[in-house]
Amino acid sequence: MPLHKYPPRLWEVLKLKEGIYSRLPAHYLRSIQETKEPTPVHWKPHGVKYKLNPKTGQRERVQDVPIPIYYPPESQKGLWGGEGYIQGFRYANNDKLSTRLRVTWKPQLFSRELYSEILDKKFKISVTMRTLDLIDAAYGFDFYILKTGKEDLNSKLGMDLKRAMLLRLARKDTDLYPDDPAKREAIYNKYKEFVMPEEEAEWVGLSLEEAVEKQRVLEKKDPLPLFKVYVEELVREFAVQKLSEPEVVEKS
Repeated sequence: MPLHKYPPRLWEVLKLKEGIYSRLPAHYLRSIQETKEPTPVHWKPHGVKYKLNPKTGQRERVQDVPIPIYYPPESQKGLWGGEGYIQGFRYANNDKLSTRLRVTWKPQLFSRELYSEILDKKFKISVTMRTLDLIDAAYGFDFYILKTGKEDLNSKLGMDLKRAMLLRLARKDTDLYPDDPAKREAIYNKYKEFVMPEEEAEWVGLSLEEAVEKQRVLEKKDPLPLFKVYVEELVREFAVQKLSEPEVVEKS
């Protein structure tokens, strides 16, 4: 007999159908339930299921086994471009007969200032060389943030920047270049393909805990003072009492 009514692997999914989780916006629930594989960074997939053996000429099955990567908390405060820590072993003095030593390979980080056209602000962010190459390939920092999915960004900072950019595009704030309306309009036209409703943009990149707290604040109602409740009841009682009293008609 099973110990649980539902298997533990379904608990997270079932949790979203109860309580305040079920009242979260539908577009947000869809976004957190979508699971896409990130772009391989530290390994190269074969792309096929079978390959010919160059020696025997026979078809052999190949498998894509991704390398396990550890993303430290610091990666959420920067833009590492999908890179992380890789743990493995090496031989001491490059001698295969010697003891294996545990090794952790870490990405090389650089502190760079990146400028956002939409936010009109510079950010000092910890990045890798791969991140800089991806920004160049996307033709700009804003395009890189807006085009890259959450599974490839893999950064809380990156998703917060994306939400701020989407909100500014949705609201079309006049705070952007207030003295140059033509430049402001050109910026908004440049990124118009990423415009979405403000109601959806303000939920982009929120963690489940942040989304629950946001929903709780939206549903919160200020308590009504008791004296107002009693005044309304008293007014209703007087109205009913006045209607129930017989009307005296004076004869002339």
